[in-house]
Amino acid sequence: MNSYDLDWSDLAFGSKKAFKALNAIFIVAPREMSKKRLTQIVKEYLPVGNIVIGSAKELYIDGFNNQPQFKTLQIDSANELISKVNKSSSPHKIIILKYNQSDINHILEKAKFKSALLVNGSWHHSFHTRPEYYTLVSNKIDFKFISPFVDEDEAKRFANDFHIENKDTNELLSDVQMLEVANQSAINSFDGSHQTGVAVGKKVGDKYKLIMTSFNKVVPYQTFAWHFGAERERHLSPPGDLNYYDAIHAEIMMIVRSSQDKIDLAETTIFINLLPCPTCARMLCESDIKEIVYTLDHSKGYAVALLEKAGKKVTRLINVDEMLKNGG
Repeated sequence: MNSYDLDWSDLAFGSKKAFKALNAIFIVAPREMSKKRLTQIVKEYLPVGNIVIGSAKELYIDGFNNQPQFKTLQIDSANELISKVNKSSSPHKIIILKYNQSDINHILEKAKFKSALLVNGSWHHSFHTRPEYYTLVSNKIDFKFISPFVDEDEAKRFANDFHIENKDTNELLSDVQMLEVANQSAINSFDGSHQTGVAVGKKVGDKYKLIMTSFNKVVPYQTFAWHFGAERERHLSPPGDLNYYDAIHAEIMMIVRSSQDKIDLAETTIFINLLPCPTCARMLCESDIKEIVYTLDHSKGYAVALLEKAGKKVTRLINVDEMLKNGG
């Protein structure tokens, strides 16, 4: 090939013969990694064959816009390494392939890679529920999940250094504003399948005083599933399977935090962006929480019926973003 820097938009409708001839290992456009980690990967796989590093044109993994823990790898940070390899006597080279993330399934179908490396934390929802998984399997392309970190110490440092400050406020908030606080709390989560957030309020007139927040937290530390691999993906389990799951649900974290911080939940209202799962709903039935306000539905309303029979008030608010634009 004449260039080590390619753009899929230039290849999509033309001949891919030379590209296919690379018989390359494809690193599907990954989340950001340290130079040391990328160097590790190159050292391990370059002796096996040519490497194509996918470079997403977007700054964030699709589905996680503007969330700092889901930044994509900016290939400029790897230019020195790539140049060094391609000027060396190695028979194998590194090629950069820039593309929009929406093109990935088409690329996997047409480019005929020898194998693919999937860097954990680089996609939304469990990988085996995505079309790319079925494309890899149906085209008999070997693939492997790998960590974005050099070692567990680097993974833990990333987790410990990361925090999004929730907006403290002494103002009384409307129900829509409380749901927005819940949404903001959710983006602290490193759970790629779904980010859930809770905001707890005490009612004052027709508004609420915010007393705490929580989110579904990956344990034992936030980057654990990225470094070791997600349980659901290893076991190909469905989205609602709690036997293979890496995070504590936001409602459980709320109960844990309220106990740790001695916060009284009696007569409170919880605002959550996702209807509690059946397990959490059963727990909430035994709590002193008075009301549950949520946005997204699931499980055919099982939790709603259960909570209402336990004497809780349950309310669903939709189009929260639209309502906020109109003054909340």
